[in-house]
Amino acid sequence: MACVLEAPLRMSVLSEVTASSRHYVDRLFDLDPQKVLQGVIDMKNAVIGNNKQKANLIVLGAVPSLKVSTRKEFSCWRSSGIVKWKGLMNGGNWLLYLLQQETSSTELRTECAVVLGSLAMGTENNVKSLLDCHIIPALLQGLLSPDLKFIEACLRCLRTIFISPVTPEDLLYTDATVISHLMALLSRSRYTQEYICQIFSHCCKLQHWHSCGFKSLPQPLLCANGPDHQTILFNHGAVQNIAHLLVSTSYKVRMQALKCFSVLAFENPQVSMTLVNVSVDGELLPQIFVKMLQRDKPIEMQLTSAKCLTSMCRAGAIRTDDSCIVLKTLPCLVRMCSKERLLEERVEGAETLAYLIETDVELQRIASITDHLIVMLADYFKYPSSVSAITDIKRLDHDLKHAHELRQAAFKLYASLGANDEDIRKKIIETENMMDRIVNGLSESSIKVRLAAVRCLHSLSRSVQQLRTSFQDHAVWKPLMKVLQNAPNEILVVASSTLCNLLLEFSPSKEPILESGAIELLCSLTQSENLALRVNGIWALMNMAFQAEQKIKSDILRGLSTEQLFQLLSDSDVNVLMKTLGLLRNLLSTRPHIDHIMSTHGKQIMQAVTLILEGEHNIEVKEQTLCILANIADGTTAKELIMTNDDILQKIKYYMSHSNAKLQLAAMFCISNLIWNEEEGSQERQDKLRDMGIVDILHKLSQSSDPNLCDKAKTALQQYLA
Repeated sequence: MACVLEAPLRMSVLSEVTASSRHYVDRLFDLDPQKVLQGVIDMKNAVIGNNKQKANLIVLGAVPSLKVSTRKEFSCWRSSGIVKWKGLMNGGNWLLYLLQQETSSTELRTECAVVLGSLAMGTENNVKSLLDCHIIPALLQGLLSPDLKFIEACLRCLRTIFISPVTPEDLLYTDATVISHLMALLSRSRYTQEYICQIFSHCCKLQHWHSCGFKSLPQPLLCANGPDHQTILFNHGAVQNIAHLLVSTSYKVRMQALKCFSVLAFENPQVSMTLVNVSVDGELLPQIFVKMLQRDKPIEMQLTSAKCLTSMCRAGAIRTDDSCIVLKTLPCLVRMCSKERLLEERVEGAETLAYLIETDVELQRIASITDHLIVMLADYFKYPSSVSAITDIKRLDHDLKHAHELRQAAFKLYASLGANDEDIRKKIIETENMMDRIVNGLSESSIKVRLAAVRCLHSLSRSVQQLRTSFQDHAVWKPLMKVLQNAPNEILVVASSTLCNLLLEFSPSKEPILESGAIELLCSLTQSENLALRVNGIWALMNMAFQAEQKIKSDILRGLSTEQLFQLLSDSDVNVLMKTLGLLRNLLSTRPHIDHIMSTHGKQIMQAVTLILEGEHNIEVKEQTLCILANIADGTTAKELIMTNDDILQKIKYYMSHSNAKLQLAAMFCISNLIWNEEEGSQERQDKLRDMGIVDILHKLSQSSDPNLCDKAKTALQQYLA
């Protein structure tokens, strides 16, 4: 059965296709091998640069099903005659069939591979049709041929198929022998080097492989929990086999080798640490990469070299203060952001620079003062320009195509620049219409632009000054809340993290956010299966509860429910647990609030405190829990929940004598609040604690070498003497 395009052709169009292209396919059935060869060559010439003709030939069945590709069937064709097979093969589906026949001449098989490669250069539908016909196993089989020209043709076709976005990268890794064989073919010619490196660079992703149901090649190399593509290529000697290609006399080979290293090293410390120590002709790879950064080299080479060095730096293989980063890589990437560069180069330059400086304060500072970068980035938002719309339709189409990518790249770079330094954030926000651009970005149709805009907003929201001024002036909380209503998790994580900052006590946005129904939204986030969303949800509630009115605190407790609160307190992630304890600590502040909350939720809270103090938790968790007890002890009526709970009192006593000073100090705060003699019932509480041996422990702690413990113990003892 023939492979067909996804979209069915109208009968009139199909008739036209048949009339104009049928003769190319019919010639493939000739009994004369020379005429078949000439037919394939004529077909090759007909499809060059002609996407319509390529689609026509696929519809007519020039690409066969592998189900008929056996030598026995080939013999059947020879013995039974041409007419029978013309019907069975649906109009001459012979190219793949001829490609795989050992009885076909090498020249014919090579020409078939060339035509298949040309067909693959057409539309994405063409590639899908070829994939449906299992072209990849046939081409990989062709790589076992001893003939170099045929191997090169197969590799060229494979390269074309694998660089298509519709081709799953995992198809390269379904047979354990394929990668080894490709590594061996690297030495055959400059063409094998170019094509194989290009295949590797397009099939190297940071993800786990999943079975693709590709039955033609046995012995799957990967499983759902197997190594990623980088690890597979690295383990098959990719670094050693490709390194020497960086000094090839062929520019194309050098570039493809460079691109291969840029994807191998990305977020991979193992590869990066190896690259930094590899030398070619007595020169280390980082030195070779730096030479490729020079201004006299092609832009493509400069950019890709910068990406290699950036990945190695981020992986820890090169120090951030190394001259090759500060004086070479960073300035090169800033140059790529200038108006003189093509739009796609500006996008790649900005995104790579954003990644380079993302976590390093000094690199952020250097970048911010290099070539007026902050102002330069403002130009990224001016596409498509009004001039191009009037004077050049092609330019307008080009600008429209890259406009989203430009805005996304600019937001990313601004986010990295403003991640830590207050002065840099101020410069960014003072850039022309910056806050308006961010607000507009939050509602863009492109998810990638929205995500980048939220990241930029999150970076700027770390500024206390900007929270009080620019964020309030532009009411950024409104579009942010809208984003939080319905967005993918990747956007929700950053948006909810930004909301945490907007809910800080000194932020003017806190009150209107509360009035917009944020409590319900944040409580729902704490139930998410996504860990980051749970952390951000409880973190935002913690900020919201800080010095809040009693009504808000009650609303939070009501929204969470006791069951959910216990669920969070038993969460396996320590960040969730710590933020939940922080929320409880903020809820239990100021005496009237403490007494009110403990009167309604006291039993459950005391139960949770007991479980945590008895559990296998770290020092920080237990310290926070003891601080909650200290807050409860500060209540007027709430403290009785501690005094009537002998188990809790014994735990406080235990932690007063603990080896960790932080826990001792936190336990001391509990005791001080319980025995403070200006409060009603203090004498009875002091007597009970004295009977438990608390005073003896206080005397010991008053002799402690730790000044904080010593002072706190002496203060507590004074309550007994007053």
